[in-house]
Amino acid sequence: MQVKNKSFHPWRWIISIILVIAIIFGAAGGYFFHVAEVRANKSFIKGKSIKAGAPLYQQQEDWKSYDKALWNLKAHDGTNLQGYYVKADQPTTKTALVIHGFGVDHQAMMPYAAMFHKNGYNVLLIDNRAAGKSGGKYIGYGFLEAQDAKEWTQKIVQENGNDSQIVVMGASLGGATTMMLSGMNPPKQVKAYVEDAGYNSISEELLFQANSMYHLPKWLAKPLVKVVSLYSKIFAGYSYKQGEVSQYLAKNNRPMMFIHGAEDSFVPTKFVYDNYRAQKGPKQLLVVPNAEHVKSYATLTKKYEQKVEKFLNNYIKQ
Repeated sequence: MQVKNKSFHPWRWIISIILVIAIIFGAAGGYFFHVAEVRANKSFIKGKSIKAGAPLYQQQEDWKSYDKALWNLKAHDGTNLQGYYVKADQPTTKTALVIHGFGVDHQAMMPYAAMFHKNGYNVLLIDNRAAGKSGGKYIGYGFLEAQDAKEWTQKIVQENGNDSQIVVMGASLGGATTMMLSGMNPPKQVKAYVEDAGYNSISEELLFQANSMYHLPKWLAKPLVKVVSLYSKIFAGYSYKQGEVSQYLAKNNRPMMFIHGAEDSFVPTKFVYDNYRAQKGPKQLLVVPNAEHVKSYATLTKKYEQKVEKFLNNYIKQ
């Protein structure tokens, strides 16, 4: 009996290798999607509250002492959102919407909210979707949050009147949210924006973190981030292309102040220059020496308050 020689088919090996790679990338993409977007305690995020004696502790405690009204909002996709509203000491048309960053809730922005209140604003300090007391399973990296923020600004107009003058301020993911909102045709009552430590692109920020946290080379991280973006599109309803900040800033004619720490190792300082260049409308740039991520206010404090107030006074009627 003659045994037939099995012929060698290279394409079988090629297909097998491709399948193995696809399985590995699929599994890795699912893991990183969970880390990046699924609601959970993010253990790698520090500084969720300010300890006694630290910079901005008094501002945090000031906010805690204010009488607050609970505001609720059902977002366009049915997600229940929650915010904390404090009236100004004197009647005013000025209202600040304050937006927190990744892995924290509204408490991280208490000092900023107190800053605006001290300057005579009504203040709405919100919990983003998938954070704090708000509902939602997935973090939107600024894209979903910007849509929510637009609805919050509409609610402010509804509650406070058509003569409202709204300032939107956010830090980190909240900064990206603020910038994306600016190009989403928010109500005309939104007069100005302040962003602190926002990134220029979801993909670029995740590529940076893939290298910083997991030491992945860019050639490996780049296709992996694309896989994570695909998971995001399927499960969270948005892709990372929708998180390119420049496309929103290019549409924004309203004034924006850009703030960033010069020593930011979480959202690289270089991103603020990209964002500043992309902004179409009036703009001001403040890069704070020696400041790490979202530490510009703690580093400058009084000067930070003065610079923000001076910028906004150019556009907000007192």
